[in-house]
Amino acid sequence: MSRVGKNPITIPEGVSVEVSDNKIIVKGKLGEIEQEFSDVSININEGILTLERPSEAKDHKSKHGLYRALINNMVIGVSEGWTKELELVGVGYRATAQGQKLELALGFSHSIVMSLANEIKVETVSEKGANPIIKLSSFDKQLVGQVAAKIRSFRKPEPYKGKGIRFVGEQIRRKAGKQA
Repeated sequence: MSRVGKNPITIPEGVSVEVSDNKIIVKGKLGEIEQEFSDVSININEGILTLERPSEAKDHKSKHGLYRALINNMVIGVSEGWTKELELVGVGYRATAQGQKLELALGFSHSIVMSLANEIKVETVSEKGANPIIKLSSFDKQLVGQVAAKIRSFRKPEPYKGKGIRFVGEQIRRKAGKQA
């Protein structure tokens, strides 16, 4: 049996889960997420959600673990939320947030203005002597990861000086420069 798929999901207080046909809807204090699923059956008993697959076929095994992980991320998201932090490393790199617009100065001839979805909350922290940090938070883990990857793609960290946008705590493999 799938090691991920067989683990039960405990539904915390204040979170409601509705299953209808091939759709699951998870509602909590932070928001509401829905996900379509197939090839698995979902059982809810006394605040514990379990998934079962119809057979031992490879496709059923893979979907068993996948949907369990997606539903678990949904439950955690609507109860606690997800956050990602990005760090801007480089001279003159700046980030400012005005509502749902994020403005980035990354050494190009123009600044990049990015409009964010309403589900995402963005916050920028700029302290003197420290690299600027962008904090993204939402109840949807997939959306937070996708937006963070898009922001990182504007200026990926380069291996020689380490300049660019990186996740907080990310280790960049550094290369030696030219030898004289």
